[in-house]
Amino acid sequence: MGKREEARRASAQRTRMRRRKKHNKSGVLCVSLIVLIMAGVMSVQIVNLYRKNESYHKKERELQAQVESEEQRKIELEEYEEYINTKEYIEQVAKTKLGLVYENEIVFKENTADD
Repeated sequence: MGKREEARRASAQRTRMRRRKKHNKSGVLCVSLIVLIMAGVMSVQIVNLYRKNESYHKKERELQAQVESEEQRKIELEEYEEYINTKEYIEQVAKTKLGLVYENEIVFKENTADD
């Protein structure tokens, strides 16, 4: 009985080892599959974030150009403000819109074809 019992134990131990190997293989396969799925999902997210980042950089460049344009407009308005506070501008408006002239100034008018 000693040899038979040893043979049974050895057989049982081999059976347990085969089952463990099968479980280990399936476990490794499952973990590998999960890791691959996570890598795929992360790759898609990275691509989406890259596109979004490019979009934001483009928007930033557009806004920067708009800021520069508005700064130029601000300078032009400041120059115009200085001009409208000059005596030259006031005289021009008085002559063209109000028809005013200096006392010693002579005004010449062109004849039109209707006269």
